[in-house]
Amino acid sequence: MDRAQQLTEFLRTRRARLSPDDAGAATFGGRRRVPGLRREELALLAGVSVDYYTRLEQGRARNVSADILDAVARALRLDADETAHLHNLAQPTARKRPARRQQVGPEMRQALDALTTVPAYLIGRRLDVLAWNELARVLVADFPALRAAERNMARLVFLDDAARDLYPDWESKARDTVANLRFDAGRHPDDPLLAELVGELSLHSADFRRLWAGHGVRGKTRGRKRFAHPRVGELALDYVAMSAPDDPDLTMMIYSAPAGSDAATALQLLAGLTAPGSRPVARTP
Repeated sequence: MDRAQQLTEFLRTRRARLSPDDAGAATFGGRRRVPGLRREELALLAGVSVDYYTRLEQGRARNVSADILDAVARALRLDADETAHLHNLAQPTARKRPARRQQVGPEMRQALDALTTVPAYLIGRRLDVLAWNELARVLVADFPALRAAERNMARLVFLDDAARDLYPDWESKARDTVANLRFDAGRHPDDPLLAELVGELSLHSADFRRLWAGHGVRGKTRGRKRFAHPRVGELALDYVAMSAPDDPDLTMMIYSAPAGSDAATALQLLAGLTAPGSRPVARTP
């Protein structure tokens, strides 16, 4: 995936969603052929020349300062994740790594094993699911039954029909998944395995193509997801994403429910669906 092209398309889509009235910008010219801000209007809001902003949007600007990127982000009303994505695209750093599968260390496995009452799994680059506990296996997917390449949240959401039944708010889940993947692409635009994944999803899913073209960006943080499980019914779980201190590309996703809630009761029922006499234990490919 070409970094300059990503930058161009990201800035264009962010301009298109913001009208001059919304941005408080002076308008240029007469009839507008496309929606959103024109380059001249955005440059004025950001306090840079039109020529400089044009070169930035086309990926031709060199040594762009953080202050200028922050000014552009404010003019476009980007949120924190979008601003970080803009910096990643416009100020690439020398952090290219081999396109190998990530490994899960014993400490992370131990932490996962200790979570005996809530679903949890480890997610890595490209949204690969690297390890999980039994409650995550029962709730999200039967990971041990999948090939290593299939243990990927983007593939599960867009290529597995069961996901549309599992997530009542499938469109929201799909949008978040694409935004997470796009954020990863900004951090690692030279990853050939990521490019291969995006190509596969684009080929087989019209929904993925539609959402990917929107250039939405979102990091994995916290929120709430609704599940519809065939055995325990619908449950809404809060989730939190915790990144490993020594590897920002390795994240533990933990789902929980308030004590005494219907969702907490459903989790207890799910725990009863694990193997008799066993407790949730960390699994890894």
